Amino acid sequence: MAYKALKISAGRGGWGGPLVIQPTAQKDKIVSVTGGGIDSLTKKIAEMTGGTAVDGFSSGVPEDQIAVVVIDCGGTARCGVYPKKRIPTVNLMTTGQSGPLAKFITEDIYVSGVKAEDLSYADGSEAVTQSGVTGGEKVASPVSSEKSGNILVNIGRAVGRIVGKFFQAGRDTVDMCIKHILPFMAFISLIIGIINGTGLGNIIANTIAPLAGSLPGMMVICIVCAIPIISPIIGPGAVIAQVVGVLVGQQIAVGAISPAMALPALFAINPQVGGDFIPVGLALGEAEPETVNIGVPAVLFSRMITGPIAVIIAYFASFGLY
Repeated sequence: MAYKALKISAGRGGWGGPLVIQPTAQKDKIVSVTGGGIDSLTKKIAEMTGGTAVDGFSSGVPEDQIAVVVIDCGGTARCGVYPKKRIPTVNLMTTGQSGPLAKFITEDIYVSGVKAEDLSYADGSEAVTQSGVTGGEKVASPVSSEKSGNILVNIGRAVGRIVGKFFQAGRDTVDMCIKHILPFMAFISLIIGIINGTGLGNIIANTIAPLAGSLPGMMVICIVCAIPIISPIIGPGAVIAQVVGVLVGQQIAVGAISPAMALPALFAINPQVGGDFIPVGLALGEAEPETVNIGVPAVLFSRMITGPIAVIIAYFASFGLY
């Protein structure tokens, strides 16, 4: 079968690329890891290149068969998982170098903000994006003490390596705070301001308080969030859990909800967290395709059992805390 080369450019507000993708007989899978199902862009890429569209959420695909991966990540680890493995990655969102694996996200292997109009056939003037190329830093060969002949030099080098690691850890910490923690704090402040200013807080309080104020209500919240069809959709970025957590905390602060509900509420709003990341996590663990096929639904359905159990345990564990 003749495969066609496709140029994938960054969309409006996007970053990276362009990537030139051309499937081969060995690497013909266009994998969609977008929370379940095959999205329209993956189908379009498969149609234009002649590759095979695959739902990476429900079907495991060996890495040596992947031509390109399509994701919809807003800035968590999923952005960098596939670039770290040097697998061409297309993000439906406009996310740039973000997340704990940001250093692996480079323009030659990653492109974001892509829509159907950003796809075009390559004219042959650009090289096809290569996958499976090692992108890590080169490590210098260690110098033995016999060769250096100076134990002080060896000690100095060892200390220098340790200091360098701590220094880099500090840089990564500050970078993560600036790119992730501070923007989220500003976002939450904006949400609280809007809620207080518009009176939406009273509406939300009247809706959530009856549920968050009792154990049966917490169980209802937990079960709904853990439904396997819903959890991968509301899981990305854990935004739902974070926002609801802030709202519940605010209601506890004003006395609308008992402080004793804080611990069970934490578990009630979190069973969906990471629901979209399960196949990626299994891929990080180098799981076999058959393991991914079984593991994804197994973990999703297990949340419906372990989630309510966790709420009950947290409820009884909260006795005497307040």
